[in-house]
Amino acid sequence: MVGLALTLVLGAFVVRLLQVQAVDASTYAAKAEQNRYVGYTLAAERGGITDRDGVALATSEDAYDITADPTLFTRKQLKIDDGPEQAAALLAPILGQDQEAIVQKLRPKDKKLRYVLLASRRTPQVWKQIKDLKSALAAKAETDPGTANVLGGVLSVPTTKRVYPNGDLAAGILGWVNADGKGGGGVEQELNSLLAGKDGKIRYAQSGGRQVPTVGSTETPAVPGSDVELTIDRDIQWAAQKAITDQVKESKADRGYVIVQDTRTGEVLAMANAPGFDPNDLSKASSVNMGNAALQDAYEPGSTAKIMSMAAVLQQGVATPLTHVIVPNRLHRGDRLFKDDIDHETWYLTLNGVLAKSSNIGTILATGQLGKTQAQANQVLYSYLRKFGLGSYSGLDFPGETPGILAKPADWSTSQQYTIPFGQGVSLNAMQAASVYSTIANGGVRIEPTLVRGTTGPDGRFTPAAKPKETRVVSAKTAKTLSQMLESVVDDQEGTGTKARIPGYRVAGKTGTANRVDPATGKYKGYTSSFAGFAPADQPRITVYCAIQNATKGSYFGGQICGPVYKQVMEFALKTLQVPPTGAKPAKLPVSYTP
Repeated sequence: MVGLALTLVLGAFVVRLLQVQAVDASTYAAKAEQNRYVGYTLAAERGGITDRDGVALATSEDAYDITADPTLFTRKQLKIDDGPEQAAALLAPILGQDQEAIVQKLRPKDKKLRYVLLASRRTPQVWKQIKDLKSALAAKAETDPGTANVLGGVLSVPTTKRVYPNGDLAAGILGWVNADGKGGGGVEQELNSLLAGKDGKIRYAQSGGRQVPTVGSTETPAVPGSDVELTIDRDIQWAAQKAITDQVKESKADRGYVIVQDTRTGEVLAMANAPGFDPNDLSKASSVNMGNAALQDAYEPGSTAKIMSMAAVLQQGVATPLTHVIVPNRLHRGDRLFKDDIDHETWYLTLNGVLAKSSNIGTILATGQLGKTQAQANQVLYSYLRKFGLGSYSGLDFPGETPGILAKPADWSTSQQYTIPFGQGVSLNAMQAASVYSTIANGGVRIEPTLVRGTTGPDGRFTPAAKPKETRVVSAKTAKTLSQMLESVVDDQEGTGTKARIPGYRVAGKTGTANRVDPATGKYKGYTSSFAGFAPADQPRITVYCAIQNATKGSYFGGQICGPVYKQVMEFALKTLQVPPTGAKPAKLPVSYTP
């Protein structure tokens, strides 16, 4: 009977072994493979971003994603019922997270789930703290059978964390990286595919949450992202950012921006916004300030746009800088009565004087000569505004950039026919405004602005950025004449931009004070104050444009609050780039005449 019983038992074992090892062998092997092997993504190292001299503006540091295998927190594994709760109590203060949220991750509804992300991109110090705690629990569990290593299922995945060494410097240009490791704004978003690289994969055998070293693993290495070199000069960016930040605070304004551009190449040397944000800590950043307002704000430029009207008048040959213009105190056109920013007796100005004194009435009279009818004059002016880049994207391909608003002449209202020549009824962004003056400084040739000099791939090869598009807008003769007229704005005592003078240098510039549309109400409220210009005027090298929105303390005139910012930034840029002082004397064009 005993022999028969043993025979039956052994027979059952044999049948079962045949089923497991022969009939269902592949099925059980697959299940074992699934439970034994784990895999995760190897994050590619994100490329760095530097200024034109190779100074780091955005870089990546070693970090760890803290993960867990929920199946290792069950009663079957730990021999206790509250494994997730004990683990969460230990992890919550280290990770800075809610304890209950961690419990829910460690006890998921899907009982077969093998991977959960507890925290992303934590510093090596955080992972070391968890690892030390794991080791201490493991050592205690070996000597005390009643102790469960509740952190045995906590793992880590090497990754990187984005760091911006200069804090808020150039944050509007750089943007930031979101929780998923993708660019969330600025250059980080625009060039994300280049910067991100290509993630790899690794798969290995594990036991109790640890890799089994004697069993082979498969790995597809990650490909690092490319490094990006910007046209920005960090020092000039710092000077521009400090100057505009200080003035915005002093004027209690909504915001302000400064653009610095190389007139010869179109390269943007600085693009500063105030207020800004620190991409290292987005929890303290305001959503209103996280973009790049210098490219994303559309506003009416005011008198800085008069240079385009003068360019059309000179290029079409309907007037010269010495042409006499009688400017009355009031001018009736269409359905409105136009005036200048101050009441005055009848002025007897040259065309140069109209620009120097920033006369709205004089500008209307001058641009009215562009055609035999007002409709023809409108069409001619429109064609020049388009050539200067208004109504079109700047060419930077920057996320969220606005092309501004420039309606076709047929759609201009009765008042717009006369306000657009002096910069009201049309809108642009700060980069477009700066580009207008760079075009004049560059002999009448518009070069599309650029922010990227080139990229360096994983193989170490540098690839320069594509050459920007160039367009002839006005002749070199017209551009030179306009430069001389812009000098009168700054150099002549009757000019509106005297605060922008720089000792030793000839400065060309123009003030602007425009009625401002309040984004919240859509109605006019406050002013847009601005100053634009380049230096040296006889051999242009640098363009600086400043605009401040809704100054509520002190003066709101562009020459008064943006002129000093222009001077401060321009002086710093000239010294930084070692531009020699001007040698030749200015033309000293007359501003007025005696009738």
